[in-house]
Amino acid sequence: MSRYNFTAISPYLKEFFGWLKTDLGMFEMVLPLIYGVSVILNGPIADRIGGKKAFLIGAGGVTVMNFLFGASHWLVSHPAVWGAGGVAGGNLIERASYNFGFNHTTTLSLMSIIWAVNGYFQSFGALSIVKINAQWFHISERGTFAAIFGVLIRMGLILAFNITPFIAKYMSWHWAFWIPAILVACLFVLTYLFVKDTPKEAGYGEMDTGDAVIGESDTEKVKLSLIIKKVFTNRVMWTIAIGSVMIGLVRRTVVDTWVPLYFSEVHGISVTSAVYQSAAWFMALAGILGGFAFGITSDRIFGSRRAPVVTLGFIGMAVGLGIFLVFDSLKLGAGWAAFCWVFLSFFVNGAHGMIGGAASMDFGGRKAVATAAGLFDGLQYFASAPNGIIVGYITQTYGWQVWKLWPLPFAIIGAIAMATLWNVLPRGRSSH
Repeated sequence: MSRYNFTAISPYLKEFFGWLKTDLGMFEMVLPLIYGVSVILNGPIADRIGGKKAFLIGAGGVTVMNFLFGASHWLVSHPAVWGAGGVAGGNLIERASYNFGFNHTTTLSLMSIIWAVNGYFQSFGALSIVKINAQWFHISERGTFAAIFGVLIRMGLILAFNITPFIAKYMSWHWAFWIPAILVACLFVLTYLFVKDTPKEAGYGEMDTGDAVIGESDTEKVKLSLIIKKVFTNRVMWTIAIGSVMIGLVRRTVVDTWVPLYFSEVHGISVTSAVYQSAAWFMALAGILGGFAFGITSDRIFGSRRAPVVTLGFIGMAVGLGIFLVFDSLKLGAGWAAFCWVFLSFFVNGAHGMIGGAASMDFGGRKAVATAAGLFDGLQYFASAPNGIIVGYITQTYGWQVWKLWPLPFAIIGAIAMATLWNVLPRGRSSH
């Protein structure tokens, strides 16, 4: 909620500040760029300090950065002025005016920096989750449990895309950042009080999870250099990372970003309208169903192999993008566009959960899971960061049809890359 709130209320920010799509694209570039670099660098740190401490660092920083981003509204003395048709009509008469000597450029720069730093602290979230989960679940269970914990990601999307637009509409846009900050602060306290990194810390015995072997024993303190070597010199790791990058290029082009603005400009639909709100709910639910479908299929049909279901996910993405392109060219309307958004969410989030959740735990093992997750998730965000500027330019210059066409080759490349790992399993120590 504290990461996707910007995307969810982007029409309100555009209206308030008088930003163009290229201005919005700056934010859609800096957060994934810094997140991508940070999640790679912070992976080994999370492996060393543990998931609980990593989460506390991230939650503390996210709370502060979301509060500061919302506080930027104090810099504005008068909001932007739009002509007939408002934001949807694109007729900007006058940008916002500012206090304290700020102007359009300095305000955009300052807010971009704050949002980039938010990306740094956001990077600890996925790392802490997989670091803790890898201690608690056997390899034969992780596909299913990756889906269960993927529900939390989808709940964040529901809170962002379904709740923050109403917060912005009825309480002003800055509360769409302050309320998530308050919620994250509450979870900081609950995590500090109740979360345990391992079953042993919670009063249970040691558990052999059957994943990739990094150290010689569970009690051995593995050197950071060994963790980095095992992860970053492994061909399988890099192939999975390529798959993750391709998911990110589809995900951050169509599914998780730009959709609110697309509905506003193409179909004239507000983010608080019944059509958009229904689509956002079904998008999140489709992501949850995709996570379970991919996870259970991976565990029970493919014997805990993740590559087959991810390959099928990429094929589904390619089909979905093609359908989306055709439906809009036929001008079938917002309802069918919403269907395409939901369809893509099923395949994108199902595949993402397998790579970001299950595969990182399987091939990183308990002692290097955060480093593996950092590689997979980090390269996904880092490689898709230029999409912020590219998609902003494409939609501003060529229109929204090219927006759907742009990620199609990446879905095809991802399918080919993951198909090469069809029969690959990690070298574990037990069969549970």
